[in-house]
Amino acid sequence: MRDYSKEKEQFERLLHIMDELRERCPWDKKQTIESLRPLTIEETYELADAILDKDYENIKKELGDILLHLVFYARIGREEGKFDMAESIDLLCNKLIHRHPHIYGDTIVTNEEQVKENWEKLKLKEGNKSILAGVPKSLPAMVKATRIQEKARAVGFDWDDKNQVWDKVNEELAEFKFEIDKESSKEKLEGELGDLFFSIINFARFLNLDPESALERTNKKFIHRFNFLEAESKKDGKELSDMSLAEMDVYWERAKSQI
Repeated sequence: MRDYSKEKEQFERLLHIMDELRERCPWDKKQTIESLRPLTIEETYELADAILDKDYENIKKELGDILLHLVFYARIGREEGKFDMAESIDLLCNKLIHRHPHIYGDTIVTNEEQVKENWEKLKLKEGNKSILAGVPKSLPAMVKATRIQEKARAVGFDWDDKNQVWDKVNEELAEFKFEIDKESSKEKLEGELGDLFFSIINFARFLNLDPESALERTNKKFIHRFNFLEAESKKDGKELSDMSLAEMDVYWERAKSQI
C-alpha cells in the first residue's frame, strides 16, 4: 500500500492552521456556513475553469482553496456540536465501500453502466424516495438536465440509440418554430425552447459530450475574438459604437484566423 504519511502530515497542518485562524483572525471568526456558501460556489467555478483550460498549476491551487472550505465547514460543525471532520470522512468512506459492492463485496460487473445502475439502486435502498432526489436544486439548468438524464438512464429509462434522440431534436425544433410562427406567448416559447435544449443535451450525452463544457468553450472563444475586435479596432482609432456590423465583421474574421 502507498505511504500516505506526507498527505497525513499536510492535512494535519491544515487542520491546525484552520484552528488558529478561527480563533485569532477577525474575518475567519465571523464566518458561518451560510456566509461561506457563495464563496465555495465561486471557488468551485474557478476550479472548473482551470480544468477546462487544462491548467494543472491552477487546478492544484484551486483544489487547495476548496479543501480549505471543507475544513472550514467541519470546524464550524464541531463548534456547533453537529459533526467534525473525522465523522464526515468516516461517513464518506462507509458510503464508498457500501456503493462499490463489486470491489468490497461479491457483486460482479462488466462495465461502467452496471456500476452506475448499482449505485442508483443502492441509493434507493438507503432511503432516497426518487432516483432524481440526489440532483441538487441549485445546479445550473444545463448541468441539472445532464444529471437528470444520467440518473434516468441508470434505471433503464432512456432511448435505444442516438438516431432516435436526433429525431427528437428535430421534432422539438419544429415545434419551437411552429410556436414562433404563431407568435405565441413568451411562456409558451420558453417551454418549447426548454424542450429543445433538453433534447440537444440528451443528444450530446449520447455522443459522450459535456454540453456545459462545450458551451463554455464557445463562450471563451467568443470572448477572445471579441477582445481582439475591440483591441484591433481601437489601434485603428475606431470606436465600436460608431462602426457598422460589416466593419466589425472584418476584424471578427481576422480574429477567427489568428486565434
